Amino acid sequence: MRLQPLPADQWDEATQQALSAMRGAATNNALSTLAHHPALAKAFLRFNVHLLMTSTLPTRIRELAILRVAHRRECEYEWSHHVSMAKDAGVTDEEIAAVQRGEASDEFDRTVLTAVDELDEKSQLCDQTWAALGERLDDQQRMDFVFTVGCYALLAMAFNTFGIQLEHD
Repeated sequence: MRLQPLPADQWDEATQQALSAMRGAATNNALSTLAHHPALAKAFLRFNVHLLMTSTLPTRIRELAILRVAHRRECEYEWSHHVSMAKDAGVTDEEIAAVQRGEASDEFDRTVLTAVDELDEKSQLCDQTWAALGERLDDQQRMDFVFTVGCYALLAMAFNTFGIQLEHD
């Protein structure tokens, strides 16, 4: 670990306020690492909470996209946390394994994975993929999709760079 999680008993009032955006979430190594920079945590978590709680994107699609990002970015921390969230959204173990291979039995799920791959490789979607996403997602949902992929690519970069480790073996 390059940045050790800051124990909760060392959080000042600014840190507690910054991390309160994730109220209800259990304290974990990611939040405890963000505690080193309360101003950044407060700004970032407000955006991240939108993506997790108030985004227009269907939860299942969001989790498939995040899993694909986590796999592509080799982010074990992000992957492990979002596998359980994906399962809660109805994604099966078989579908989760397929995400790692870039495969899906459902045509729209394949479009989602393709879109993640395009964004990760080229920082944009081709017209065909944009249109395919539009078969089930409206413009706001497609915007939330792009921002979700970008946010979780950033998080994977941060988690991997800071050396954030899983809370369990």
